[in-house]
Amino acid sequence: MTAVESLARVDLAIEGMTCASCVARVEKRLGRVEGVTATVNLATERASALVPADLDVAALVAEVEKAGYGARLLHDERDASAGSGPDDAGEARDGRRLVPRMLVSAALSVPIVLIAMIEPLHFPGWEWVSLLLAAPVVLWGGWPFHRSAAVNLRHGATTMDTLVSLGTLAAYAWSLVVLLLGAGGHVYFEVAAVVTTFLLVGRYAEARSRRRAGEALRGLAQASAREVSLLDESGNERRIPVALLSAGDRFVVRPGERIAADGEVLEGEAAVDASAMTGESVPVEVSAGDDVTAGTVAAGGMLVVRAVRVGADTRVSRLAALVEQAQLGKTRAQRSADRVSSVFVPIVIGLAVLTFAVWWLVTGDAAAAVSPAVAVLIVACPCALGLATPTALLVGTGRAAQRGILISGPEALERAGRIDTVVFDKTGTLTTGRMSVARTVVAPDASLDEVLRLASAAERGSEHPLGRAIAEAAPSDAVVAGFRAVAGFGVTAVVDGREVVVARAADGLPPLLEGAVSEIRAAGATAVAVSIDGAPMAVLAVSDPLRADAADAVERVRALGAEPVVLSGDHEATVRATVAGLGTVRAVGGVAPEGKAAEIARLQAGGRAVAMVGDGVNDAAALATADLGIALGTGSDIAIEAADLTLLRPEPSLVADALRLSRRMLAVIRGNLFWAFAYNVAALPIAALGLLDPMIAGAAMVFSSVFVVLHSLRLRRF
Repeated sequence: MTAVESLARVDLAIEGMTCASCVARVEKRLGRVEGVTATVNLATERASALVPADLDVAALVAEVEKAGYGARLLHDERDASAGSGPDDAGEARDGRRLVPRMLVSAALSVPIVLIAMIEPLHFPGWEWVSLLLAAPVVLWGGWPFHRSAAVNLRHGATTMDTLVSLGTLAAYAWSLVVLLLGAGGHVYFEVAAVVTTFLLVGRYAEARSRRRAGEALRGLAQASAREVSLLDESGNERRIPVALLSAGDRFVVRPGERIAADGEVLEGEAAVDASAMTGESVPVEVSAGDDVTAGTVAAGGMLVVRAVRVGADTRVSRLAALVEQAQLGKTRAQRSADRVSSVFVPIVIGLAVLTFAVWWLVTGDAAAAVSPAVAVLIVACPCALGLATPTALLVGTGRAAQRGILISGPEALERAGRIDTVVFDKTGTLTTGRMSVARTVVAPDASLDEVLRLASAAERGSEHPLGRAIAEAAPSDAVVAGFRAVAGFGVTAVVDGREVVVARAADGLPPLLEGAVSEIRAAGATAVAVSIDGAPMAVLAVSDPLRADAADAVERVRALGAEPVVLSGDHEATVRATVAGLGTVRAVGGVAPEGKAAEIARLQAGGRAVAMVGDGVNDAAALATADLGIALGTGSDIAIEAADLTLLRPEPSLVADALRLSRRMLAVIRGNLFWAFAYNVAALPIAALGLLDPMIAGAAMVFSSVFVVLHSLRLRRF
């Protein structure tokens, strides 16, 4: 067993994280367990870890709890991907707890501020009234911050809540001491109350925004039936929970119902709406023998379906799990931010102490030193750093899934931002992939029917689109032996005792067939030669028209500043004729499958950043070689799991959308990180110099976090 095979993926729901420091701490604790590699996401409140298969996962939960946070094991991929964010029940519970604290704190803070700020309201004993009004705000309203700070401090950690708790308690405690000692100094009850209220409002707004950020993926993950009508052996129906459905079971889908499993239609006809998964708004007609996918909706007819893949193995569950896994990733900039945030809070506390000491020494007034020190503590909270990448990924990957685009992770985004050359495979990518034999030219001494009968029989075992087209041209029941497919060449077989070769037309054919080859290629079709017992007998014209959106796809790629290139195994003349309607585009023909990877490597050697667009199976080597592999429309497991980007609809125009969205997401992530860093860098010295009131500091800190989330939410409009 290899090292990779001995690893298992474990997903945990993490409770109590509030900032990037929390993320870094949880990742560090999980990383202490031998053999464990973990990634933690603040926006989704999830941890995903690769662990040794024989590890007791309770050890992971224990490590997280030792760090001062709660952890819950997510038992399977459906559970892990169901919410793609804080679970609904937990979020609603947290919201219910925040709302009364927020409302009471706001109601009490208003009179505190009015009394403190308006000189005529300074009635005798107003400071004591402010003390009484501020007490429930700071102690009860701010309790979530104080509790979290205490728990983390007990484990030797400092987080955003540490700064909030220290700042508000310091302002309140200083004011209380001034009153009790009768020193007559300035009191900061309004600071302690208003900062607490701002932070409660900010956390509530942040939670609401983060929930909106995950709506798209929640829709994908929840696009599954809850119950299914199972058909038993005698043909009777009974409703059962989907969790009880097994592969091989038959079930009934009525109009308007979601299909409960990936399967094959046994009876009936219906239009299937797959918009929840692929973004395709036009329903697809299905009938007996067609495949259907869980999460799609049947309309206009009743189906009997045999389940093939159920539960977490269905395509919709796998897509949701893959998208959430992508959301757990981090850009290089975010990893740098996490490293900074892990030491940021202790540095800020030290800076606040230094600010207090310097102001006290310079002014000789300890009261005057409190305000800048508290402002430093409050304004520096690093929550925006922790939300910068996760929220953008959460919104962007969810929106991409709605559009039928699957993004593997932040690394793909970073590569997409550098792409300047997009290489399209021709067959099945820019063309429909539905080939047919349009014309047949036979040698004078050959029989058309016999040639087609032998050629179609020879191609019966082929998986290539050309081969399938020839196999369907003249169905044959001939006996085939010794079938062999040669990549980039064709097939050979012994059919009814005769040696048959069906291959791409080459030089050396009789003049009649040679002339037919030139005509076929000039028309943009593929010329295929048929030889029987070593003698050339016919040339077949196999045509594959361009997709309706092929020209638009190439033009949109060009509009992005990238050069479109077409690669094909067809003859150069055929390729040039086929792409003539695409405008000015460089086309390379006669390229074998392994030659496509070599051509991409040649482009890369010339300094190009190359994206390869192919079907995800035949073009596997080229997809792997390219800087960015884009699998188009196959929806196969190989394509989905191997490509950097997978387009769930066979529309090449989605390539430009995928690149544009990737670039937009990367720009939003960079903008978020710039704002978070610039805010802290600019605000800290201003606060330390006493130029920032603590109340304004609290509002600014809240705004920075909410701004990052709202900035990410702009991706929903893509």
